[in-house]
Amino acid sequence: MANPFGFEDYFPSMMERLGAEGFMRELCNGFCMLMDVSIGLITYESLKRNTMNLGLNDLRDDELICMLAEGDLDGDGALNQMEFCILMFRLSPGLMDGSKKYMDDLGLIDIQP
Repeated sequence: MANPFGFEDYFPSMMERLGAEGFMRELCNGFCMLMDVSIGLITYESLKRNTMNLGLNDLRDDELICMLAEGDLDGDGALNQMEFCILMFRLSPGLMDGSKKYMDDLGLIDIQP
């Protein structure tokens, strides 16, 4: 039986266990695993090659293209590190629910009363 959970379903528990900084480090590590090292971006080719290396052979080409398109905020056809991290947050509703707290933990927002 296939696992009904995607990797992003585990993000809230990872955030809880690792803390905001540790979780962001892990996201950065994930980006580095998927990127084309010659240009520092995740491209279709690097995503396809590295997902196969990670045993994720069941992802179809159209799914890979959609993943890139969904996260590609600047329209260059690839993901930089910031776009990748934003996409990972968007894919995990549990992280989105707690995003203000996580951003606070990382010191990215300063709420004044």
